[in-house]
Amino acid sequence: MSGIRRGPIVAALIIGAFVSILNETLLNIAFPELMKEFGVTAVTIQWLSTSYMLVIGILVPVTALLQQWFTTRQMFLSAMSIFLTGSVICAAAPWFGMLLIGRIVQALGTGLMLPVLMTTILVIFPPEKRGGAMGLIGLVIMSAPAVGPTLSGVIVDSLSWRWLFYLVIPLAAFSIVFAGIYLRNVSVLTKPKVDVLSILLSTIGFGGIVYGFSKAGEGSWSEPEAYWTIAAGGVSLLLFIWRQLAVKEPLLELLTFKYPLFSLAMALILILMMMIFAVMIILPLYLQTVLLLTAFHAGLAMMPGGIVNGIMAPVSGHLFDKFGPRALVIPGLALAALAAGLFIGVDSSTGTGYVILLHVVLLAGFSMVMMPVQTTGLNQLPRHLYPHGTAIISTLQQVAGAIGTALFISILASGSKAYLEASDDPASRGEAVNGFVAGMQDAFITGFVLALLALAIGFFVKRKKTEQRSTTNPDNNIEIT
Repeated sequence: MSGIRRGPIVAALIIGAFVSILNETLLNIAFPELMKEFGVTAVTIQWLSTSYMLVIGILVPVTALLQQWFTTRQMFLSAMSIFLTGSVICAAAPWFGMLLIGRIVQALGTGLMLPVLMTTILVIFPPEKRGGAMGLIGLVIMSAPAVGPTLSGVIVDSLSWRWLFYLVIPLAAFSIVFAGIYLRNVSVLTKPKVDVLSILLSTIGFGGIVYGFSKAGEGSWSEPEAYWTIAAGGVSLLLFIWRQLAVKEPLLELLTFKYPLFSLAMALILILMMMIFAVMIILPLYLQTVLLLTAFHAGLAMMPGGIVNGIMAPVSGHLFDKFGPRALVIPGLALAALAAGLFIGVDSSTGTGYVILLHVVLLAGFSMVMMPVQTTGLNQLPRHLYPHGTAIISTLQQVAGAIGTALFISILASGSKAYLEASDDPASRGEAVNGFVAGMQDAFITGFVLALLALAIGFFVKRKKTEQRSTTNPDNNIEIT
């Protein structure tokens, strides 16, 4: 196979990624309207988000195996076709159960597509050019969630919530047609043995942890549903790790962690994703509860940070190719730590503009770190471990998101409760607001400590010395043009 053009392949991947990732945050702002239309509670409606995260957390570890059984075209076109089917089901849903089924089907498509995205980039680009390519992927991954809530607010205010899916359907269809024309197979199929026990342990392990921490994040640490599922997930995960180390052809190759830069990258991604998900939950609550912004205006306030994050991703990618990871990772983590530290001082009298500025600085710091760190870690892996490395990253992001949300919401709730217990008038709105602020400040103190820990780890990140600088892929003899 020779003469494969990178440009159309990357374009096909980016279109699919944007559509599926945009959809992940598009529906949240419509929850109140959906509760009224379908007559369900806030706990029930939350399943539209929880199920999405849960399905991806369960499915992604299996994609390492699937990518060795099916070609790039088969994986991507199947993923987008499944996503399109889910979108049609959601748009036509006459009752809540069907809407939930549609979201689960959408999540199946997204979970199949995301690891394929990164693995394909690793295969078609040589190490010295991967930063720019991963930066373009980062542009989509970072900007789509920022655009989602604002776009959703405009659509829900002027049209029906069903238009959130009506607009996604033609985009998904276009992605399938475009990929069908331009996407080429770049993978090498090895078809390893399917270990059913590993799949079962992975499903219970990752599914239990994501679900348990998601429930705990709703303020339910004391409920058996939260701690028993976390316990079951933890035991299954330990058995899954033992199984992967014992079998000849593991579902998820954990020997990737013997590569030091990959392990450092995973530690940083775990910390940063915990902080990112926590900020996405806490800041909108602060803007609406304390500063009394509407949901739509809170989405607008969050948008500048998301836009800067998206713009910085490709810039960081090109700078990574030129200067290596350390020139970006250390300043980026320092910016994130500075913003997290300044957030500790935010209270009920803080202006919206200052909060937006801190949010922009925080996400600018994150954008200087995420893609360079991922690329550095994956660059150290040999080609046959690419599917496993990308699956581990995608899985870790979902697990870190669930853990981070639960951890920071619990700290916020505990700090707020402690403040109100010491208050003379805990029932007044003013004291309730001050209690929320106190809890939020406690959460950002934890975030600041985590950012300092990440900064310390960041000093050990460096460019791999043995990177090959060739435009020919040595493993499968694909000449890239």
